[in-house]
Amino acid sequence: MTTPRILSGGEPRTLRLKIRFGLLGLGLFFLAATPAFAGHCNSQAISKRHSCIFEIHEEYWDARGNCFDLFTSAERIPCVKTAVEEREEARSECEDQLMARKEVCDLVGPGPYIPDFAPANFIDPNDIGGSVTPNPYFSLVVGNTWEYAGDDETVTVTDKTKLIAGVTCRVVNDVVREDGQVIEDTNDWYAQHLNGDVWYCGELARDFETFEGDEPQEPELVEIDGSFKAGRDNARPGILVLADPQVGDAYRQEMSLGEAEDFAQVIGITGTESVPGAACSGSCLVTRDFTALEPGHEENKYYVPGVGPILEVNLEEGDRLELQLFTPGP
Repeated sequence: MTTPRILSGGEPRTLRLKIRFGLLGLGLFFLAATPAFAGHCNSQAISKRHSCIFEIHEEYWDARGNCFDLFTSAERIPCVKTAVEEREEARSECEDQLMARKEVCDLVGPGPYIPDFAPANFIDPNDIGGSVTPNPYFSLVVGNTWEYAGDDETVTVTDKTKLIAGVTCRVVNDVVREDGQVIEDTNDWYAQHLNGDVWYCGELARDFETFEGDEPQEPELVEIDGSFKAGRDNARPGILVLADPQVGDAYRQEMSLGEAEDFAQVIGITGTESVPGAACSGSCLVTRDFTALEPGHEENKYYVPGVGPILEVNLEEGDRLELQLFTPGP
């Protein structure tokens, strides 16, 4: 019998070929297992589910491997048990995300998501509030500021712009504080369509933490999860809010698979609500907002014409993020 030739990677060549063709066969199996009638949207959801499962296995084996750094079996056994439990919990979340993505497909249809983001379709943000009428539910007039209680959050339309795929977008800064310290600082990039819709073109999301023992206690950047930019890594823009919403309208607000998948559905245009900063009586736009990345987490958002977003209600926990003050720009 001929001894298999060892390659630079250290594995026998025949073994490496088996692994390579085994993975190819597995990929073809997944492709074949996706029904032709599922459509682009559902096929994408199923593909992401497979990706999710592979990521779980990688994380599980890494966690299990780290358990062997522990000296005694009394330490290693519970460590491995925890890794197994976390794997099963994550596997369940993969299935929940699949179902959430399929719900989105049911709402938007089976086709691929290819928004028309041509620069000719968008206006110069500097004209908003002058020669161009702002979106009634989210005005991109420079200086507009919304202050919210519950998260100690301030949203400000800055005078900065960001060029994204040829579209000039307005930079809106969103800062969240806790005990006076900044814990989130996000630059959102928006553009107004010729029809008045406000499009969401991307964001740079920065999360901070403070750590005991640091002197002085200064917020430390810990992650930028959720950041995306239309046109980069297959990310695509969405619609933040429509100019002329109708009950039943459903739309993606952003699309970066696995990173940014917010979705909204108009459930009312005659809503009634009251918060310290504004109120509406039969005139509020009400949306149902959710994301496949957090199955089960849903919000209702209320928008007052001429003011903007005044309230977010967490449907899972009942928490309310209420507008305290709206200050229009000069």
